[in-house]
Amino acid sequence: MNVILIAVISLGAIGLISAIVLYVCSKKFAVHEDARIAQVAEVLPQANCGGCGYPGCAGFAGACVKAADAGSLEGKLCPVGGAPVMEEVAAILGMEAVVTEPKVAVVRCNGTCENRPRTNVYDGAWNCAIANATAIGETSCAFGCLGCGDCVAACQFDAIHMNPETGLPEVDEEKCTACGSCVKACPRHIIELQPKGKKGRRMVVMCVNKDKGPVANKVCAVSCIACGKCAKVCEFDAITIEANLAYIAPQKCRLCRKCEEACPKNTIHAMNFPPRKPKVEVVPAEKPARVSNGNEPTKVEQ
Repeated sequence: MNVILIAVISLGAIGLISAIVLYVCSKKFAVHEDARIAQVAEVLPQANCGGCGYPGCAGFAGACVKAADAGSLEGKLCPVGGAPVMEEVAAILGMEAVVTEPKVAVVRCNGTCENRPRTNVYDGAWNCAIANATAIGETSCAFGCLGCGDCVAACQFDAIHMNPETGLPEVDEEKCTACGSCVKACPRHIIELQPKGKKGRRMVVMCVNKDKGPVANKVCAVSCIACGKCAKVCEFDAITIEANLAYIAPQKCRLCRKCEEACPKNTIHAMNFPPRKPKVEVVPAEKPARVSNGNEPTKVEQ
């Protein structure tokens, strides 16, 4: 009986001491979280997509509070919630919402089955990352879309799909939140985030092939050959030629479409523009025959 009593008392004492130690540690090492972080996190969409550049919505909420303490929310944007959510975040933090231009994912490849013929047969795992690491793909272009759909699998918002006819991914701009998941998933970096533009209109070089002109022209009928004609006609210095590839800076482009007309390979696309009106040839009208009114002097032959 005494042995049982001693064991009970011993266990009770150990439990009491452990409780005291845990209590002291919890007080000494307690992390006090700013209440505003939970309030900001509550209005976020909780997509945890990472498009904001932080590890999930909780990380973004903490970054917003820290930025507010520093005096500005500039550079902070939830791509899923957009401007309405950022206005709520700003109101919670007592700040003014910073207007940020919305972005959208752009697929910079027009190597359809017609433009980029199939020259190989890929018989490996149907995954872009694996195909890129082990083979060139089913065409001779080492820069274009591989067509396995890693970007589709990465999108949480059903905003990108593979077109079975062209073999290329297409972005649904109404659903795209510019979270950047498809950008990270593409091993060949043919997808990038660009400003959505007024009425969704943009000028895009639909090629990322950095081979020299003759090589690029051989593997794809609409590849950029770095001829520089687009850069010459651009009056706004919006086009640069680097690494055998033209690129249009969205911030400088004024959507004049002169580069589209100048490109001999139809590599530059005008996105979401209305169709051009056909040019009407004006035929000069014939001058009407002069009619004599009888009062004009007549020439007398000598």
